[in-house]
Amino acid sequence: MWAYRLVAPYTFVETVVEQPDPKTLADGQVLLRVLAAGICGSDLPGFRGAKGRLPFDTGPCAADKDGFPIHEVAGEVLASRHPAHQVGDRVVGWASGFDGLMEYVVSDGAGLAAYRPGLEPALAVGLQPLACVLYAVEQLPDPTGRRVAVIGQGSIGLLFSYVLKARGAAHVTGVDPVDRTGIGPAFGADTVVRATSDRWVSHLRDGDRPDIVIEAVGHQVATLSHAIEAAAFGGTVFYFGVPDDDTYPISMRTVLRNNLTLKAGVTLDRRRVLADADDFARAHPELLDRYLTHTFPVKEVQKAFELACRPVPERVKIAIVPR
Repeated sequence: MWAYRLVAPYTFVETVVEQPDPKTLADGQVLLRVLAAGICGSDLPGFRGAKGRLPFDTGPCAADKDGFPIHEVAGEVLASRHPAHQVGDRVVGWASGFDGLMEYVVSDGAGLAAYRPGLEPALAVGLQPLACVLYAVEQLPDPTGRRVAVIGQGSIGLLFSYVLKARGAAHVTGVDPVDRTGIGPAFGADTVVRATSDRWVSHLRDGDRPDIVIEAVGHQVATLSHAIEAAAFGGTVFYFGVPDDDTYPISMRTVLRNNLTLKAGVTLDRRRVLADADDFARAHPELLDRYLTHTFPVKEVQKAFELACRPVPERVKIAIVPR
């Protein structure tokens, strides 16, 4: 079967690997034929060659693992040892081995859920990041009537803007150095700020400070400090971005004196929130079409990741589909 492998920074090669044997599935596992994959911002450090925290990321120049680094997949169930998944089901969710750039993938069935019939796989793969955002929003105070700011208006940050506005936020501010003025309002942003987060926070007036701040950038230290500095007294800061460092210096004096709540966390209860994402997308039928802006055949995975690394204002979600 076909697969793609990162052999050096910014460098994919096509490989041929042995197809998984359904007889080797462990309890709870599912064998999928991959129908679509989505590029997540958390995949990009691996593409650039940064060494991640996953136990198999051991290559000398890049991860050098077949299928890496994709984890967002939609696929067809070919074999299953999970009670919720039957042969022929179309499912979406996590490639638990971060190896979704392969023709067939073995994954944990607890991270997959069926999606509605007739939905194009390239669109369906957007349900996975949407599920992550919905789960994070569950951890927040009720946003109804509150001021919200989302630092980072990439594919995740735009979903936060959309969901929080749909959940009743009075005002959503999207902050990003990439010019999102053309698409930010379509994702619920009332104010689109084209600036780095340090510049934005340095010009905030006290009356404009948000009650909820989402850090949706990750992979750097400073933006979390800016989120804490921006929050209104008694506010909540949610760190959603993936950390590349174990230790983040923050102002505990600001957290203490302003009675702030700082939260973070990974997505749990995945099958439920994937189903919630499908329901949310049904209730907002324009969202997935608006979200998916680029689709590439897998033969052009190199071009797809190179586009994902560039600050292109009109790019939101990139999907990769089989040849």
